[in-house]
Amino acid sequence: MGAPGRGDRASAASRRAARGGGRKNGTPRRPTIHDVARRAGVSIGTVSRVLNERGGVRPATRAKVIAAIEHLGYRPDRAARELSVRRPVTIGLSTAYGHRRLIPFFVLFLEHLIEELATSGLRLRDVPTGSDGLPTEQADAFILLGAHEDDPRLAALERQGVPFVLVGHKEGVRSVAADDVAGGRLAGEHLTALGHRDVVYVAGDERSQSFADRLEGLRQALGAAGAPPPRVLTCTDPSALGAYRAMRAYLERGERGFTAVFAGTDEIAVGCIAALEDAGLAVPGDVSVVGFDDMPEIGESLTTVRQDIAEVARVAVELLHEGLRGASVRDVRVPVRLVERGTTAERR
Repeated sequence: MGAPGRGDRASAASRRAARGGGRKNGTPRRPTIHDVARRAGVSIGTVSRVLNERGGVRPATRAKVIAAIEHLGYRPDRAARELSVRRPVTIGLSTAYGHRRLIPFFVLFLEHLIEELATSGLRLRDVPTGSDGLPTEQADAFILLGAHEDDPRLAALERQGVPFVLVGHKEGVRSVAADDVAGGRLAGEHLTALGHRDVVYVAGDERSQSFADRLEGLRQALGAAGAPPPRVLTCTDPSALGAYRAMRAYLERGERGFTAVFAGTDEIAVGCIAALEDAGLAVPGDVSVVGFDDMPEIGESLTTVRQDIAEVARVAVELLHEGLRGASVRDVRVPVRLVERGTTAERR
């Protein structure tokens, strides 16, 4: 046979791309149930019903899903399929003791997590955390939120041999998190490129891993630009109202001269903006403000660092399956990016 021509090679490449065969770091990307749903123009729940040969799907829709599966070369996760036909596997959702849950991140993460688990044969159960910091109920595996130093849940679950995924990071632990250090660095680089040197970082307790990492990235960016380290304003209540009160008190103490604020969340950014404007400072005319998360509605007018919460949830479920199979531990950082909107401007 002769060597394949350019057209043949292009055709093969296009087929590989259609099947989700793009490479990242040299590893082929397997098509997912989301790819199948998008191609067929249906929900992932419908794809799941077709895969599990359940009723409630019209013949024409079933045919579209099967065609998409065949075209993409999709193969369901064998472990998930095996789990789905045995007894339900219970995943405990555990939040660190004292950690706030009525926050936009938690609500959105939970929404995406439930969607991912709906097609995986895993059942989610909210497990309370006792004052000793440990889950008060048993589960087959856990997702842990509210990462912090000396978290007793990690050692306890490892001793018990219970698989878990930490939404955060710790060496030697199966975990996933947004790249918070990179996010803080992006915010700092954006502000210094606009000429800002005196920056206030406003966040909750620095013992929170995500807040501490975002501060570290900001420090790196300011240091690289030859700017002084950021001032740090800690909110005991890292809500919009708590941030408003903290910034208002900060200004009333005579703390002035800064020209930029990096807020640890969009919610905190909104509170800071309200306090600055009530004090007669224009945003971004007098003070530029950068948030973090890019939350629907809350962050839509902010210059902010966008984290992909849906991807964090997807990877968390993928790591859960790996843990249940006894696969090697992985620590995954999900990339972030800066979104420029109307709350930052060049320093005047």
